[in-house]
Amino acid sequence: MARVTDLFVAPAGSEPMASVDRVEAVADAGLRGDRYCTGEGYYSPYDTCQVTLVAHEALAEIEREAGIDLTDGRHRRNVVVAGLDVHDLLDHRFRLGEATLVGTRPRPPCAHVEELAEEAGVARALGDGRGGICADVIEGGPVAVGSTVTDLGDRDRTDAIVERLRAEGE
Repeated sequence: MARVTDLFVAPAGSEPMASVDRVEAVADAGLRGDRYCTGEGYYSPYDTCQVTLVAHEALAEIEREAGIDLTDGRHRRNVVVAGLDVHDLLDHRFRLGEATLVGTRPRPPCAHVEELAEEAGVARALGDGRGGICADVIEGGPVAVGSTVTDLGDRDRTDAIVERLRAEGE
């Protein structure tokens, strides 16, 4: 079963990520207290993600291969998930604790992440699909360390429904 192992927020762009045990996901905004929820992220308003997720396994692989420990939040992602390839959540709705989100796009690393991490090689280490994903909050609710992550299926089944109705109407 996939679960949340760590949660992080930063009150403003470029500020250190703070580890939290619990956070409120806010519909159409992000995580309460995080820079992108308040519109104060480094890339706001041009390239924002309401919530970012990264796989615990990817961070462990980075530590094994590159000797870089990012478990303190220097990866700049909000939610660390174990037991699931977060890329499987792209274009899917999923429950994160009591909130419902949708995976929107991959979140590759950038030079800003490496600059803030103050360690050479962080951006490269987060490359190769290990940088995580972005997600939007559809329905708000609390998320806590230990919360389960449940894939609810494809993001939008409207096309399939329309196709079925057309076929029935012919």
